[in-house]
Amino acid sequence: MVELREFWEIVQDVWNEGLFGATVGQILIALGILVLAIIVRRLFARLVISNLRVLTQRTRGQFDDLVLDAIDPPLRLVPVILGIYLAFRSLDMDPDYWDTLVTLVRSLVAFTIFWAIFRAVTPLSQVFERLNGMLGEATVQWIVKALKVIVAFIGGAVILQMWGIEVGPLLAGLGLFGVAVALGAQDLFKNLIAGVLILVEKRFAPGEWVLVDGVVEGTVESIGFRSTFIRRFDKAPVFVPNAKLSDNAVTNFSRMTHRRIYWKIGVEYGATTEQLREICSAIEEYVVGNEEFAGRDEVSTFVHVDAFNASSIDIMLYCFTKTTNWGDWLKIKEELAYRIKEIVEGAGSAFAFPSQSVYLEKVPFDVPETFMPPGEKAQGEGKGREGDPNTDGENATRNAA
Repeated sequence: MVELREFWEIVQDVWNEGLFGATVGQILIALGILVLAIIVRRLFARLVISNLRVLTQRTRGQFDDLVLDAIDPPLRLVPVILGIYLAFRSLDMDPDYWDTLVTLVRSLVAFTIFWAIFRAVTPLSQVFERLNGMLGEATVQWIVKALKVIVAFIGGAVILQMWGIEVGPLLAGLGLFGVAVALGAQDLFKNLIAGVLILVEKRFAPGEWVLVDGVVEGTVESIGFRSTFIRRFDKAPVFVPNAKLSDNAVTNFSRMTHRRIYWKIGVEYGATTEQLREICSAIEEYVVGNEEFAGRDEVSTFVHVDAFNASSIDIMLYCFTKTTNWGDWLKIKEELAYRIKEIVEGAGSAFAFPSQSVYLEKVPFDVPETFMPPGEKAQGEGKGREGDPNTDGENATRNAA
């Protein structure tokens, strides 16, 4: 019995000693409160957030729905923070530890508040939709990103002050550190400034087709602080530094007013003048009378005999379509090609293709005999003079005799 009593005393000592002044029983109660808080979190999400969602769905606009979707995760964290606070209150801990735990709970509350504000900035960007026409969609996106950075910075500063860390001296130290970093990060700031210039000048916007000379051609997907994300037509992503977009020439094909067709149509040299006039007149009549092509009051339109090429008479066709869509432009160009083929064949002519003519002339048999010195004539006796058809014929006659 003595051994059992001693063992029970050991169990009581361990139970009462616990951790940081709290007994094992208090720790178990605190853990139970945390588990209960997690369960209440699910009920809170089902009851409170669901009821809020029903209220937002009754309104006409989508703004409140987007805000609720954004702050949904932070709201789900509120019951957990409450459970952590109640769990700490159930512990009979030393005052030094208690102050630290209270600061931790205060930090969690601040984190939840600023996290909700940070996430709510994205739906708040709909307020700036009216500025899209003046500033541009990409500029508005930059404003939203800047607001998120500001909210994150203020939230971090508030939490640091809760833990007794002065933000002012920290910023001063970061300023000196920033000067040293800036000397080695000149390209980063150059790209940042170039990005601002791109947005201010509105050179292009997300979704537009651009060509950067010597760099890339594709569709702009996003404009970042340092680089711009362009996806090539083979679907390969390319991240171009903003400095290259600012320094190099950029062609924005999406902002074309019309799309050009510039052809050289080669006709056979056998075509007569009347046939050429008929072909040019018919092509011009088709282009001018077709609603798919822009009129001469908008753009230049030409159909003329342009040049006498090596194997063809070239007719220049220069016109523009009203559409700038690539697929529609291809269809219009295809129909134009069919019509031109019909016009050329209907005029009794044909298309030329690269060719070369070779003219052969016969050498007459009454060419005077080439004089040869006596020595060379003896050596060439019976052999004939190479390259001379007359001597070849004489030698052949002698051999036959």
